[in-house]
Amino acid sequence: MSDKIQLLHPAGKHAVRMDKDKYDEISNAILFCLKKGALTHKEMLEGINSDFKKNKIKFEGSVEWYMESVKLDLEAKKKVERIKENSKLKFRLVRNL
Repeated sequence: MSDKIQLLHPAGKHAVRMDKDKYDEISNAILFCLKKGALTHKEMLEGINSDFKKNKIKFEGSVEWYMESVKLDLEAKKKVERIKENSKLKFRLVRNL
């Protein structure tokens, strides 16, 4: 049985608890995808699904739901930020100055 972790929400709202193993899989995939540059929600989901397929990761549950929860947690932890690019909402890694 996997440990559960409490996620954070950037607006301070109540966030979900999640299996640490699932959190790690999704957060690693998000961070890997965003290393290539800013992505829309759809592009990030496609990148994660592609990464899972390439690495033969069988993920149980809704990848999109887990991605959204983990993405919000990463935003709250200041690892990912939202930006507007050509009137599209995109996400990118926070640049450490």
